[in-house]
Amino acid sequence: MFGDNPEYEDRCRSFAEVLQALPLIDGWKPLISLPDLNAIAQNRFDAMDLGEIEATISVETAIAAPGYEIREYRFRFNQKRRALIRDTLVNLIDNIDGDLRAVREGSGEMQPFETISSPHWDGLREHVSQIDVLLGSMPRPPRWGEMRRHLGFGQHQDLIDIEKLDWPRVKAGLRKNLYGDNEPLPSSVRDLGDLVAAKPRGEVVTKLAWSNLDKESFERLLFNLISTSKGYENPEWLTRTDAPDRGRDLSVMRVIVDQLAGTRRQRVIIQCRHWLSASINLPDVVVIKEQMSLWGQPRVEVVAIATSGRFTNDAIQWIETHNASGNSPPIEMWPESHLERLLASRPDIVACAEPSRDFRSARGSRSSDAQFPDKPAL
Repeated sequence: MFGDNPEYEDRCRSFAEVLQALPLIDGWKPLISLPDLNAIAQNRFDAMDLGEIEATISVETAIAAPGYEIREYRFRFNQKRRALIRDTLVNLIDNIDGDLRAVREGSGEMQPFETISSPHWDGLREHVSQIDVLLGSMPRPPRWGEMRRHLGFGQHQDLIDIEKLDWPRVKAGLRKNLYGDNEPLPSSVRDLGDLVAAKPRGEVVTKLAWSNLDKESFERLLFNLISTSKGYENPEWLTRTDAPDRGRDLSVMRVIVDQLAGTRRQRVIIQCRHWLSASINLPDVVVIKEQMSLWGQPRVEVVAIATSGRFTNDAIQWIETHNASGNSPPIEMWPESHLERLLASRPDIVACAEPSRDFRSARGSRSSDAQFPDKPAL
């Protein structure tokens, strides 16, 4: 069809302005010149006149080329958006875990239809809203709408639904969408041939089934570790699990031998946190820091936070700043990866991490050999 089309002409002018305003992505963006309608008609007429399929394919490919460029830009744009929000999204997920834990601890014996009034509940709403902004036009994970609705109602029964139904599905969906379905995960290895040629040696670190331990068994595992490790003396299990210990779970003397300066000893307090679905966040670290001021003699030289989970970026930054400033006592981070590396060469300690009888009964009968599936004989 030949002739003028004012609507198409206006769309072309608007498209040119939008295209000019688009930012570059890694130095690239589409360079598109939209074809004139009469030129499209003439090219199609010529291809029909030739009667050759190659001519028709060539004309239609040229017409569709701007659409391909736009799709390429959108693909790169979505990749950059995921990379931009990834770290922030991980932090927000950890913050929501902390919010839910704090709200649960403060809810006490609330009735199902009683309205929750807590700054942690307000923080939970704010963190969910921030995730909504970060996602932009990206699809929402399953049960996102249900979770927003329960947050709006704000009753105790809504908290239960969020904990049991909404947040587990939402969190799993968010973590899955940190990378696209067809997007490669980051790898620090450039050439597997070079890696194999280097013949790396060392202990094989396996993922331990932390969920098979209760809190007391986790503390026992760490107590056995410090009791049998070279360079540590006088281990003490200070209080019963969940007792008001002011942040002191385990104590041990660290022996440092220097050929010139001699031998010195540091008292180390180990704070145990057996958390399976949450990371140590900044408020948790601040609480531990405040508890330090309540500790009496003997003097504590080092505080270690040992967890079956991980640390949020905010907590890591605060601890690193605290240590770099020379504040006493310094704080050490023992996340799950650190503990798994230490235990990789100590299967005997892992085998002794037997949960209490009551814990075994609650979870069903099993042998101690099934606690950590990656270890053949245990």
